[in-house]
Amino acid sequence: MEPSESTTAASSSNHNQNSTGGSGCPWEISDKVKLCRFLCYASEGDVYTAREEGRVSMESTETLLSMLEQGRGAEVVEEIKRFAQDGRAVRLDPSFFALALCSQYSELKTRQAAFKAVKEVCRNPAHLFSFIQYKKDLKEGMKCGIWGRALRKAVSDWYNEQDAMSLAAAVTKCKQREGWTHQDLLRLSHTKPANEAITLISKYVTKGWKEVQAAYADKENPEEVVKVLSYLEVVEKVKHSCDETEVINLIEEHKLEREQLLTDHLKSKQVWRALLKEMPLQSVLRILGKMTSNAILEPGGSETQAVCDRIQNEAALKKANIHPFSILLASENYKRGQGYQGKTKWTPDSSILKAMDAAFYTSFVNVEPVGKRFVVAVDVSTSLSSIVPGTSISTAVTAAAITMIFARTEVETQVLAYSEGAVVPCTVSADMTLAQATVELVKIPGGSTDCTLPVTWATENGKSVDVFVILTNNPLWAFAASPVESLQKHREKSGTNSKLVMCGLTSIGHANTDDRGFVSVCGFDLGALSVIRNVAQDLI
Repeated sequence: MEPSESTTAASSSNHNQNSTGGSGCPWEISDKVKLCRFLCYASEGDVYTAREEGRVSMESTETLLSMLEQGRGAEVVEEIKRFAQDGRAVRLDPSFFALALCSQYSELKTRQAAFKAVKEVCRNPAHLFSFIQYKKDLKEGMKCGIWGRALRKAVSDWYNEQDAMSLAAAVTKCKQREGWTHQDLLRLSHTKPANEAITLISKYVTKGWKEVQAAYADKENPEEVVKVLSYLEVVEKVKHSCDETEVINLIEEHKLEREQLLTDHLKSKQVWRALLKEMPLQSVLRILGKMTSNAILEPGGSETQAVCDRIQNEAALKKANIHPFSILLASENYKRGQGYQGKTKWTPDSSILKAMDAAFYTSFVNVEPVGKRFVVAVDVSTSLSSIVPGTSISTAVTAAAITMIFARTEVETQVLAYSEGAVVPCTVSADMTLAQATVELVKIPGGSTDCTLPVTWATENGKSVDVFVILTNNPLWAFAASPVESLQKHREKSGTNSKLVMCGLTSIGHANTDDRGFVSVCGFDLGALSVIRNVAQDLI
C-alpha cells in the first residue's frame, strides 16, 4: 500500500534553484549560509534548539567577523534587514547584535550602512534598547566608545521619524529595557526634535508632566500637539487615579494597555475585564490561565463569551497573524490547568477549550504556502506518548499537528510513517481533525528505526522531493545509513536540489554534517516551523 499523496509532483523551474550556496560546490556551507543561520537562530551551525534563550556573544560570530574583514559589510547589513523585517528570524537578538557589531566596525561604509538600518531593524523601543545594550557590551572588546556622532544621529532619527501619536504610546508603554530609558537615549543622543509634537514628547520624557503643563497650558497649539497633549494627560490621569470606575472608563475610551497602569490597578477584576476587550489576541492567549484562576473569566460569564468569540473570529486571527501551532501550544497549556512556574492553578473552562479548538483550524488561513514538494515522515518505532520538552504537548499530538499543517497548506505534500525497517501505510490527510490524525499515528505498531527510510522510499519510488521533514523520538544520531548519503542519492536520481530537516522531538543530540541542505531541530516550537520554512525557501 502506497502512502497517501495530496497530488502528483508537478514540475517547476524554481525547484532546482540554489540561491544561497554561493560559488563552488552547491551544497558547501558558505559564509553567507552561516550568517543567515546565525541571524535566524543565533548559531552558525546546522542545529536549531527549540526555546533556547540567552544573550548573543562574540563566540558565535566567527563568520560574521570574517565577512566584515572581507569587505562584505554592506552585504551583511542587507541580510540583517532581510531577516529582521520579513519575519524570517526565530529570534531578533542576533540581528540587533550583528547590527551593533557592524556599527562599530572599522570600515566606514559598513558603519554607515549599519546606522542607516537602525530605524528599519529596530521597530519599537524594546528593539532600540537591545541594540544600544549590545553596543555597550561590545565596547570593551572593540576598544571604542559608543556615543559618537553617527549613533547620536541614528537615535535622533529613530525618534524624529516616528508618527507622533505612535511615539507617545510607545514611550508610555515601554519605558525602559536592558537598563536603558528613553530619557537616557534622548539625553545621550542630544536629540533635536524635528517638529512640535516630538518636542512635546521629548519634554515629557526628559522633564516630566509638570514641565509640559507649564509650557503648553496657555499656548495656541497645533492640532497634532493638542492630540498628543490630550493623550499624555490621560496617561497621567490614570497613573494618579484610585477610582476603579474612572480607570475603567479611561481604559475603554482611550484603549490604554496594562503597561500604562499601576500595579494596584491590576488587582481589580473589573480593570482586567476592561483591558481584555482590546488586548492583543496573542497576549490574551498567554494569560487565559491566570484570568481563569482569578475568576476574571467565569463559566457562562459575558466576558468569557466575548473572549471565546474573539479567539475563534477569523478576522481577529488574521489581524493578529496567529499560527495554528501557537494556538495549539496555548490550548494545551490552558488544558493543563497549572502554570509552569509558581502555584497558579485553574479549572479549564470548556467553552474556552472549544473556542481554541475552533481557532486552531480557522488559523490555517495565516499559513502562507511555500510552494515546494514536501515529504513529512513520522517515526513510529517508539512510543509517541512522551512530552516535547518545554511544552504540555505529547510528541504524538505534535507530530499530528505538523503533518496537518503541511497537508492543509502545501498542495504537494506526502505524509509517511516508518517503522520496522520500512515505510508503513499512513492515512493522515488534509481533511482530518487533529484528534483523528493523532489516533492514526499512534495506532501504527512500533519497532526498530532508521530515519533515512523516507528518503530511500522516495528515491526507489521515483518521487522528486524538495524538502524532507522527518519527525522522530529517537536520538538524531541513530541512523542505519548516513542521512546525507541518502539525500545525495535522491538528488542524483531525481535531479532535484532536495533538503532534509531532521526533527528530534525530544532529542538533545544531533548529527553534524557539511551539507547545507541538512538541518537538525532539537525539540519543537513555533520557531522550528520558521526554520523549516527558511530551509525550504533556500534562505539558510
